Amino acid sequence: MTGTPTPWRGVHVATALPFNDDLSVDYDAYAEHVQWLAQNGIDGVAANGSLGEYQTLSDEERARVVETAVAAAPAGFGIMPGVAAYSSHQALRWVEQAAEAGAQSVLALPPNVYKAGPEAVVEHYRVLAQVGLPVVAYNNPFDTKVDLVPELLAQLFHEGLIVAVKEFSGDVRRPYEIRELAPELDLIIGADDVLLELGIAGAVGWVAGYPNALPRDCLKLYRLAISSDPADWAAAVPLYRDLHPLLRWDSRHEFVQAIKLSMDVAGRKGGVCRPPRSPLAPAAAAQIVKETEAVLAKGYR
Repeated sequence: MTGTPTPWRGVHVATALPFNDDLSVDYDAYAEHVQWLAQNGIDGVAANGSLGEYQTLSDEERARVVETAVAAAPAGFGIMPGVAAYSSHQALRWVEQAAEAGAQSVLALPPNVYKAGPEAVVEHYRVLAQVGLPVVAYNNPFDTKVDLVPELLAQLFHEGLIVAVKEFSGDVRRPYEIRELAPELDLIIGADDVLLELGIAGAVGWVAGYPNALPRDCLKLYRLAISSDPADWAAAVPLYRDLHPLLRWDSRHEFVQAIKLSMDVAGRKGGVCRPPRSPLAPAAAAQIVKETEAVLAKGYR
């Protein structure tokens, strides 16, 4: 389980959010899912991320998701809510809410209402850091149009505004430059399909999608990847190859629907998404079902 000095480290599952038939949030199923992940060795959850469809939630629902995760978490289990919002003022409120609910850290995108320059990005994180919760920056240049390049991350870290970065650029060269410019900034794997590459590069955490469906073997793969023993890296390769057809869905536009469908196939409650996310095209759904059934048939869980 996550140790209190660095609660953002380890595997935090970006939890999918279950809905009832009327598309209201199924909080009981969500609490059970958090507990199930803890029972399977996961270190924590990142509630209200994109996989949790936070953009479709009311303020009341979004706050209750965090409160539900905190209440369901066993001792030592980390809660890292996403605090993304259009304005720094709104994001600050979500950091405050996370602190009030009992979360140990937060996951924060840069400003995403427009393509912010470096000065605006730094000021945004200054606002969020006021609360005192450890802030993990989330670099997702595809959705935000803002790239937290290594030089900017180093500035944020050296000013004491962030403790880590969830790296979702897909550029496996980034970790080495980040380490050169900010050696003590923690690298968090941000995309499932670069897990091995970023693990070898020195990652100390993973904000993960596919452990929603396959926690046991995703956790095994993570531990092999972050090992300093080349024999463990070699052992990770066949496992990585088997899981990669699923892991790469985490970097596609349909990642929420894909992971929820894999959860359904694996016997978890994935279920429907809230609009505007629509059901998968039949061909894509069939492919995900086939790929999920294939890994389950090999004994992966």
